Amino acid sequence: MKPSETFFLKALSPKNFLFISREAVILDLAWCIKNEGHKVKFYIDVKSEREVGAGFVQRVKHWEKHIDWADIIIFDHVGYGEIAENLRKQGKLVVGGSQYTDQLENDRSFGQDELEAHGIKILDYEEFSDFDTAIAFVKTNPGKYVIKPSGEAQHQKQFVFIGAEEDGSDVIRILKSYQKTWGDEISTFQLQKKMTGVEVSVAAFFNGKKFIAPINITFEHKKLFPGELGVSTGEMGTSMFWNKSSPIFEKTLRKMEPRLAKTGYVGSIDLNTIVNNNGIYPLEFTCRFGHPQISIQREGILDEMGALFYQLAQGKDFTFKTRKGFQVGVLLVVPPFPYKDNKTLNSFSKDAVVVFEKKNYEGIHPQDLRSYKGEWLITGSSGIALLVTGTGTTMREAQKQAYGRIQHILIPNMYYRTDIGNRWYDEGDKLHSWGYI
Repeated sequence: MKPSETFFLKALSPKNFLFISREAVILDLAWCIKNEGHKVKFYIDVKSEREVGAGFVQRVKHWEKHIDWADIIIFDHVGYGEIAENLRKQGKLVVGGSQYTDQLENDRSFGQDELEAHGIKILDYEEFSDFDTAIAFVKTNPGKYVIKPSGEAQHQKQFVFIGAEEDGSDVIRILKSYQKTWGDEISTFQLQKKMTGVEVSVAAFFNGKKFIAPINITFEHKKLFPGELGVSTGEMGTSMFWNKSSPIFEKTLRKMEPRLAKTGYVGSIDLNTIVNNNGIYPLEFTCRFGHPQISIQREGILDEMGALFYQLAQGKDFTFKTRKGFQVGVLLVVPPFPYKDNKTLNSFSKDAVVVFEKKNYEGIHPQDLRSYKGEWLITGSSGIALLVTGTGTTMREAQKQAYGRIQHILIPNMYYRTDIGNRWYDEGDKLHSWGYI
């Protein structure tokens, strides 16, 4: 095949897929690929999550023992970059990171410096490893800032704080609070200048050499309550659509293509941005499967996921088919979400049954669940039960389908946002007027 030649995906003969998951966030993907007719083995690194997936897929205790069995190995988190690189050198097909992409996500300052080095405009920021120094900085340079932890602490999204006071007084109060309560966990963090605009992510799959079209455009809903109120959860739901190209993508991620190719990265890469009529301002990388982004993405992908990832890991240049219109995903959660508290989990949610009026799993994506005697039970530690998706040629149709499906699901003590997708009605117009979509 010539380097410039592309092809459309075809059905894949049965293969052996080995999934290595940090906290079981790709159970839905593994279950999907199993249902396509492939053999699946599933390893979970974090002990508190190891019941997740029981009854859905075959779980293993030591993934290393199954390397030779696997036709393809899929990692779902940063931190496995060096391992993934070594497996590729051994000739294994691997979807997963590299040491470079691990650093892009885990080290915020490195990620911002790399963007700037590739000619991409970034927001002003300062990095700190000491709270007193950061507090003094805000006092000397008053303004609106966003607090963003780096390293492992960045995965606890409730640590992100967006300032609203012109003098930075609210940021100072939060920094003092973090210093007392979370000082041991937040070793380094950024103070980034707050920018007003539309928050939108662009994502694409990378085959080790280049990006594969189409491009995914994503609008996350991170706050716990409707109307963007409450604590940051990392994710309560997302709306998205697929497109052949994107001005935001071409002006940001596309410029990183040669550097990513040097590292051999294979998988999904997402760049979260703030855009306005003055420009595009990248915020952070996700160099792995987004959660629950990957499950909503697969709702919009018409080809088999197993075939997509197998060809991706082979470095093939191909095109996959996607639905026209929009996809919406809504997380159904239970206590103690968005926090981790075993006492609350055991009292209110552990082994609670997910009840369906009808055994129809269209648009239903299991999260922290196990299956026992045909019943889906909540397990793990996070309290994320299900993702429910909808699709439609308009955002309203996608919302209607997703929320219609939720009406036929009963989980004791569940809660969810009722406005996933609403951002589009105002922000979509702005993006159109600015020429970004």
